[in-house]
Amino acid sequence: MHFILEQIQTIKKNDPALHSIWEVFLYPSFLAQLYHKISSFFYRKKCFLIARFLSEKAKRKTGIEIHPGAVIGKRLFIDHGMGVVIGETTVIGNDVTIFHGVTLGGTGKEKGKRHPTIADGVVIGTGAKILGNIKIGKNSKIGANAVVLQDVEENQTVVGIPAKAVYSHKN
Repeated sequence: MHFILEQIQTIKKNDPALHSIWEVFLYPSFLAQLYHKISSFFYRKKCFLIARFLSEKAKRKTGIEIHPGAVIGKRLFIDHGMGVVIGETTVIGNDVTIFHGVTLGGTGKEKGKRHPTIADGVVIGTGAKILGNIKIGKNSKIGANAVVLQDVEENQTVVGIPAKAVYSHKN
């Protein structure tokens, strides 16, 4: 129940198009994360087939692919989530915003921890690709369509292919 109340508040805060709290139950972001909570439970219990079945069902229903092994903090907001991919060893902190078409993926070169770690308060722009076992620092901003292959420090804005810091800020 706490997750549902938190998601209602998160979506109310971040989406001016929300007209009623009942609409939250139709949001792909909400549904994908609800499925993830359930599939993650089965994944941690080593019931991989059930976990994967649920995550595949969520992907088909919402257009958002979250591997059941991914660790997601509180108040994640996925806006217009179509095409979002979150890999197995991804770790996402609290109060992160992800726009559509974002990939938090691997490079295909690593074993073990092979997906990014996203700290609290990060905003990831449309179409950005964050690849590999890298860290994105607290309150950073990743520009639209950026390709991030290296760590990003706290309070930085990065853009481009490959992504480079263009601004350092304090929140």
